[in-house]
Formats: sequence, C-alpha cells, structure tokens
Amino acid sequence: MTSPALSCSLVRGVLASGLLGAASAGMAQTVDTLGANRPADGPVRAAIVDTGSPARPGDAAPAKNYFTPALEIFGFDFLLNRYNRRYSGSSDYDVSTASIRRNLRGPWVVDNDPFNVNQFAHPYQGSIYHNAARANGLSYWESAAYTFAGSVGWEIAGEKTPPSRNDQVASGIAGSFLGEPLFRMAHLLLRSRSEIPYAWREWGAAAISPAVGFNRLLYGSRFDAAFQDHDPVYYSRLRLGAVHSTNGVLDVPSYFHANAAEIDFALDYGLPGKPDYTYTRPFDYFSFEALVSGANGVEKVTSRGLLFGTDYAIGDNYRGIWGLYGNYDYLSPQLFHLSSTALSLGTTGQWWATQHLAVEGTALAGIGYSAASALRTVADDHDYHYGMAPRLGLAMRITGGARGSLDLSGEKYFLGRVANRDSGKDDISRVDAAFTWRVSGRHAMGVKYVWSHRNAYFDGRGQTTQTVRTVGVYYTLLGAEGFGLGDWRVQRGN
Repeated sequence: MTSPALSCSLVRGVLASGLLGAASAGMAQTVDTLGANRPADGPVRAAIVDTGSPARPGDAAPAKNYFTPALEIFGFDFLLNRYNRRYSGSSDYDVSTASIRRNLRGPWVVDNDPFNVNQFAHPYQGSIYHNAARANGLSYWESAAYTFAGSVGWEIAGEKTPPSRNDQVASGIAGSFLGEPLFRMAHLLLRSRSEIPYAWREWGAAAISPAVGFNRLLYGSRFDAAFQDHDPVYYSRLRLGAVHSTNGVLDVPSYFHANAAEIDFALDYGLPGKPDYTYTRPFDYFSFEALVSGANGVEKVTSRGLLFGTDYAIGDNYRGIWGLYGNYDYLSPQLFHLSSTALSLGTTGQWWATQHLAVEGTALAGIGYSAASALRTVADDHDYHYGMAPRLGLAMRITGGARGSLDLSGEKYFLGRVANRDSGKDDISRVDAAFTWRVSGRHAMGVKYVWSHRNAYFDGRGQTTQTVRTVGVYYTLLGAEGFGLGDWRVQRGN
C-alpha cells in the first residue's frame, strides 16, 4: 500500500515527463548509423549494419556495486514512509518495532486500496528499485532480486498494515518488467547521436528513470560499460491528438468525458533480423507503450519483453524470435481498470511479403496475476477482483513502403476462469486499430479506433457490461528510423 496522494501527484507527473523523455530517445536521432542506407524514394528501412559494438564475449564490465543500490532502496523507502506519514492523513505509516514484528509473523493478505495505487504506483515504485541496481552495474536478474527484496522490505517495514500479496506481485515482479524497459530507454537516449545537447539528454534520461539519473549524478559514467545494447533495431513514435469517446451503456456516469486530448508513446526495441544481434539477456527484445489522457490521466502502460528465447529464420523473407515473455499491463479506460503481471509463450516476427510491403507481428498466450474493477471507488470488494487469469495478445503492423502503416492489436483477459471463481468473473477485451500516413520526413498524421470492453459477473450483483469506444485524430512524430523496418535483404543484396 502506498499513499494515494503521492501516487496521483508524483507518479503521474514522473510518467508524463518520462513519456516525453522516452520519445526523444527514439526520435531525436537525426544523424544515425543507419541513415546513409535509406533509399531516397523507397521504403524507410533500418538497413542492418554492424556499427562496431563490442563483441559479446569481450563486453567490458566494471566491478559491480552491490552496496549502493541496497542503501538507495532503504533510503527511498524511509523517505517515502516519512512523506506518507506527514501528508497522507493516515496512521498506516506509523511504523514501530511492534508492527514490524507482527508483519514478519504474517499473515500476508490481499488488500483493495485504490486501483491506481496498487496496480500502477507499486510497479513504478518497483521500477525504481530495479533501476537503482541496474545503474550500479548489476545484471537484470540481480536487479530483479533487489526489486523483490525491496518490495518485501516495504511490505514489512514501510507500513504497519498487514503485508499484501498483490502489492508484492505488483512491486516485486511487475516492477522489473516495467523497470527494465525504462532503464534501456534511458540508456538509448544517452548513447544516441543527436543534435540535442548531451546535457539535455542527461535530464531526459533522469526523467525516464530517476534512479539512473541519481546514480549518474553520484558516479558519472563509471558504470556505463556494464551494459552494452548492441545497437538494436527499433521503432518509435509519438502521437499527439484529440479523441472522442462514447460510453456503451445507457447511464452515462458523471465523470465520463466525451472529448479529450491524448499523448501516446510507443517503442519496439530489438526487432528481429539484425545479423549478430542475439537475445541472450532478458528484454533484448521488448515493446513498451504509455498513454496519458486528459480525461482520466494514465490510461495505458504496457510492457512485454523476451525473458528467455532465441531467434529463428524461415526462408529468405522471414525472421523472428520466440520464447518466454514477461508482461506488465495497466489499462484504465474511463469505465473500468485492468492490470496483469504475466508470463507468456509467444513469438515476434517480420515478413517481407513483397519488395516494399512488410508485416510485423507478435502472438502471445500466457497466464498471470491480474486484477479488475470498476473505475468508481466501492465500499466493498465485490467489484474488485484478483486472481490468476489467462491472457491472449496479438499485435500486427503492416507497412507499405515509406508512406504508411496499419497497426492492429488486441488483448483478452479471463479473470475468475482458473482460480478464485467464487468471487466472480471478468472477461476484458481491448482492440486497437490505427492508420498512420507519413506526410513529410518524420511527420505523419493518423487516425485510431479503440474498443475497450468488460463483461463481469458477481454473485448478488448480476451481470455488468461496460464498453468504451474511442475515435481519435493524431499528429504523429516518427523516430529517426522511420517505420522501423529492419531489412536483412539489404545486406544480402536483394
């Protein structure tokens, strides 16, 4: 449990600034190593060339600092407790030796604090733990261990309330699934070639990952050599637009806003096909998206990354990766919430259907610890559902030459189908379709349609159906890599 006052003000503000900072990581590169290989009138492709990144066996790695991240996590939790104790108006943070001993004995419970606190603020808190370790030269799995331990420490000694299982999943596991993309985006921004002054990119990296910024302030570039990204092929875009939403039920709630502004950033990192780019480390491939709406704040944060897997090829025109993915999803359209921390089996691939038409896609099927609720605050937990839930995910981008792309994606979650059936069920779907047309250079226009649907059933309350349909018009700023097509055929001489 974390203070709603802190989560609503601090975390949303940091995410919004991080959204803009992350966008510059993919879009500020006006001079990059791939630009010379882009045809003037053909498809905008990231021609795959080796830019001299260190070979895997020879990657430099300075001595790791295990002490500083532990101290930083302890200090962060202490200051967070002091802040909440002073400003939250709750006695939950009046921690004592007696409350710590009691929490050590257990039991661990499931709480139903405000959804954005449990399912968004806690993962963000966990990402700070994760990146404190990553910024001190630790590997992904070492950092994940610090994240899990930091979350346990907060549950035991950060609050006097009983430790929460759902908070431990959100901070201790989802924190790493969210933290690693933020760490890599901060690194991508720092190492990019750009006309933006390096000092400004330092500030941008700190906005994306405050722990990275803090440790660079302490140590400068001492730990820079501990992580080499091996020059991944990536796609990035930033959307700014206006949307109109319709509510699919007759009774329109008072908080529903039909019109709103949106900012939406997405990055696909480590796209398959680059020669000699391997997937030996967690999140060598990942996809990240964050959407902030004027109607309801943070509406979407999703991260999926390859934990264990490898690449493969089918013929001359298809390259892909497959394996076990880690997923963190947070969805909050105007009528309901959903969050999931999951493991999925799946694949990501790219197929050149013709000389100038490429199809990229991801298919995932898995299961995770999920939560759903109505957006309104409720007095009981009958509309606040936790449990293990299967999930399905499909995403596809069809790119035609240098001019346009069609993006289609869909997710489906089944709460109450595997465990915790007595408390009810939630079937939640989200479908997203967007068309982007490049006008000039990196500037494009786009339209998007989003359908979010929840079908829930609870004993004593009956069936509940909630639907939000959104249509938007956007200005889109593409990254320096255009539509992000990695074309190994350029090197093959096709």
